[in-house]
Amino acid sequence: PDPTPSGDDLSLLTTETRMTVPVRVAGAGPYPFIIDTGAQRSVVSRQLARLLRLPLGPRVRVTAMAGSGEVDTVIVPSLAVATLPAGSIGGRAIQAPALEASHLGAPGMLGIDTLQGHALRIDFDRDAMTVVPVARRRHRAAADDEIVIQARSLYGQLVVTHASVAGRKVRVVLDTGTATSVGNLALRRLLARRGKAREPAIFTSVLGQQMVGDIAVVPEMRLGSARIRSLPVAFADAAPFRAFGLNDRPAIMLGMDALRLFRRVDIDFANRELRLVMPRDAVS
Repeated sequence: PDPTPSGDDLSLLTTETRMTVPVRVAGAGPYPFIIDTGAQRSVVSRQLARLLRLPLGPRVRVTAMAGSGEVDTVIVPSLAVATLPAGSIGGRAIQAPALEASHLGAPGMLGIDTLQGHALRIDFDRDAMTVVPVARRRHRAAADDEIVIQARSLYGQLVVTHASVAGRKVRVVLDTGTATSVGNLALRRLLARRGKAREPAIFTSVLGQQMVGDIAVVPEMRLGSARIRSLPVAFADAAPFRAFGLNDRPAIMLGMDALRLFRRVDIDFANRELRLVMPRDAVS
């Protein structure tokens, strides 16, 4: 393909308004990348790969919300969050899947392959994301305005097990790359027994595949000592639940819609910890 991006390609790299962090790719940039704590590997857009003339790598199979598929990769010599010390993240070459910018909503996404040993802070008051290096430490007490929840690591993702819906234990995967929280069919069956109405919906994944599901309101969800009320959730037979082995037990991928109910969210991968600061109106 022609390595020079068209005007349409360039517009895809500059018009996105989602919360991002500045990332240098092979020393160029920075470019606004979304951080996706639900993705196992980082990806770049095909448009950015052409712009930087990144060499092609092997084809790989990628699992997204709507299913899996084979995609081309590109060799990225380095990825670095511009606000971090040089070499503190993504200091080695990686094979990054190359996907359409229109499906990603950004020039690229940082996955958990670059977040191990770091913490992600999402400050909704300032509408800003920051990544900081952290070390393993003893338990740190919560501040007066904080709720601290310990998590478990599942294939690198942080999973909160201290959560429930309708009195039933629910596994919660923290997914900052999803705008809308997604529940599995086991959770939908749990709510269906309580007569909750549903509305059909169609979703498009980062691979461009469509997924048919439905949306229902979860009346109340407990997340540690926090209570989230009236949360709209998209229910579908999403591929990540099968990949995580969470198909047969109630589970939810908690997206940015739920996290935005708090003033600040800290996701600490090194210490497997979630801190929620000063819940908003829908939470107590």
